[in-house]
Amino acid sequence: MGTLSNKQIAIITENGFEESELLEPRKALEEAGAVVHIISAQKTVKGWKDGNWSQELPVDVNISDAQTDDYDALLIPGGVINPDLMRRNGDYVAFAATFMHSGKPVAAICHGPQLLIETGLLKGRKMTSFSSIKSDLVNAGVEWTDEVVVSDSGLVTSRKPADIPAFNQKIIEEFAKGIHLPQKSFEPTH
Repeated sequence: MGTLSNKQIAIITENGFEESELLEPRKALEEAGAVVHIISAQKTVKGWKDGNWSQELPVDVNISDAQTDDYDALLIPGGVINPDLMRRNGDYVAFAATFMHSGKPVAAICHGPQLLIETGLLKGRKMTSFSSIKSDLVNAGVEWTDEVVVSDSGLVTSRKPADIPAFNQKIIEEFAKGIHLPQKSFEPTH
């Protein structure tokens, strides 16, 4: 039995996810025993690798049909295109916000935290991200730090594909813990 046996993990994504930031964590989660579903508004989603479109993946559940109660944790891969498309769609924002309110673990890498900004629930959280969105996170009230992986009451973030090994290790650890009670109260910013 793996560390994450009996855990259901949601990966929400759009077209243009950074290929390694979805495939490598998904593989690590499955190897740890989790059932992982790709959730999107699309029927299939296409990745991005080295400046070009890459492989296409089937979607398990449409975002409009997805229920946060069915999942133990949420993973948001990065890529420049993916989070920008998701943050413009209220279904993705609502899904992520429900996770943030629930205390269930949430993980985002690279540009993935852009979606979490839209939830208005980041004020006072400690996070990292790809450096180009640092100002966006700081403006959302985040205590931003340039570290390989940051964990704050079940919110796990990393900066880039090179951080994936440490990110995978931390998400498995945090997803295994389950619901996290925040150390402090996080107030909505809008």
